[in-house]
Amino acid sequence: MSPIRYSPRMLGELAVRLTDRDRQLIRLIHDFRVLTAPQVSEMFFDTDDAARKRLLALTRMGILERFRPNLPPTMGTAPYHYVIGETAAAVLASESGIDMADFGYRRDRVLGIVYSQRLAHTVGTNGIAVSLYGFARRHPVTELTTWWTEQRCTAEWGAMARPDAYARWTEGRHSLEFFLEYDTGTEPLDRVAHKLDGYTRLTESTRIVTPVLFWVQGERRETNLRKKLKHHPGNMFVPVATGHAGTVNGTVDDGPAGARWLPTDLERPRFRLAELAKHWPGLGPQVAPESSEEGDE
Repeated sequence: MSPIRYSPRMLGELAVRLTDRDRQLIRLIHDFRVLTAPQVSEMFFDTDDAARKRLLALTRMGILERFRPNLPPTMGTAPYHYVIGETAAAVLASESGIDMADFGYRRDRVLGIVYSQRLAHTVGTNGIAVSLYGFARRHPVTELTTWWTEQRCTAEWGAMARPDAYARWTEGRHSLEFFLEYDTGTEPLDRVAHKLDGYTRLTESTRIVTPVLFWVQGERRETNLRKKLKHHPGNMFVPVATGHAGTVNGTVDDGPAGARWLPTDLERPRFRLAELAKHWPGLGPQVAPESSEEGDE
């Protein structure tokens, strides 16, 4: 089946139907490879119903494709997962000023995530970014200013370390750059801890100290991983903290932005994500520059 040839007229007619939010959404799905319906709702919409209606419209337009992974009967039905469609690829190529052929879209590659053994890992890692984006939507003094996906991190540092993400998060006057390791609980703990070897090499090569944050699946996994991390030589050169979804400070659940992070050199208390910068001074900018009215004039 030959690919559709998108004329300027076709793209122009399509452009009228797409909102700025639609364009931002398809770019993120392209970068993240896949997003679930609840994740799209948290990032872009005020209600799940509004998200469902727009996602359905974009699917019917060929902008997005959707699928539901098979789950064991006891786990119910998975939410719809969305990937970009060929029409979205044509829009992105046009906005980037390149031909569709040069954009490199292949439907089989895009849909490869459907059958990938790393689907849960990809969705889980994306979920951390989604939670931070969603938190920033509700709290004006916060911002996820940078989020590099696993693919971009591999292209940048793959010879030494392969983080699941690299990010910069700001809350109030505190900012933190960090590498994320999203642990699904399937790898042996020794293998997870030995990932610090790569980060040690990266630190020695760049002379830039960047914390590594391990997000794990539960208290027991975290306790056992922390024992491994504390005794790993890399822990002396790279700041490390762990966190998981079960740690809620009081009745407010702020997700990974909240007080869920415990550095390996402490037993308590847990820190908010941005406040880890206070515990690790000297990593880079800790204080977000205040705007100057005189300088803005």
